[in-house]
Amino acid sequence: MLELKGLNAHYGKLHVLHGLDLSVPEGQRLGIFGHNGAGKTTLLRACLGDLETCDGHVAYRGNPIKVSEVHHNVGFGMAFVPQGNNVFRDLQVQQNLAIAGLKHDASARKKAFDEVYGLFPLLAERSEQIAGSLSGGQQQMLALGMALMTQPSILLLDEPTIGLAPVIVRDVLASISEINRTRGTTVIIVEQNVQATLKNVDRAVVIKSGRIIYDGASEDLLKQESLWELF
Repeated sequence: MLELKGLNAHYGKLHVLHGLDLSVPEGQRLGIFGHNGAGKTTLLRACLGDLETCDGHVAYRGNPIKVSEVHHNVGFGMAFVPQGNNVFRDLQVQQNLAIAGLKHDASARKKAFDEVYGLFPLLAERSEQIAGSLSGGQQQMLALGMALMTQPSILLLDEPTIGLAPVIVRDVLASISEINRTRGTTVIIVEQNVQATLKNVDRAVVIKSGRIIYDGASEDLLKQESLWELF
């Protein structure tokens, strides 16, 4: 379980998150929504310990998340896919994946390669292609594959469908749901594509000005006629 209690985060004098409380059970698919500047990405970074100016309690599976020690925190099984520019563009697809899996031994890496190529057959077909020559959607698949090479128990995704065509958005979100279904991986996804994402998560949280204003079943939020008033 990921647990946040009384989380505050700042950028200089700007107070971004205000005493936020949130618990995410194992295996859940959680979508986090809100307008630009609401604090969504800041929340993901705080979960990973990638902020210097935050206070409160953050823990994953009972392990306290240490501020500014991302290298330590990912050892608990956390993987973060940031928004854009998240592959080594000058390297081959297979080289990107291999680098992501370096902390594991050869046997574990082979298993991870098999899982990634099974989930994304296109990456197997283009294993020797330079990553920078892939389309935006293909690069996003590669970024997800790289995250999976670390064999995480929780995935933190920051707008993985940004700039993608609707048909590719559907494929990427379906892949994320498949990762959750087959591996039991907990998924926390920040997205602006609200309606498409709500159909692929169990639970929805809406943040406004650094505070949670909605926390409930995604299907309930999707049915609300006043959905857009929350944003």
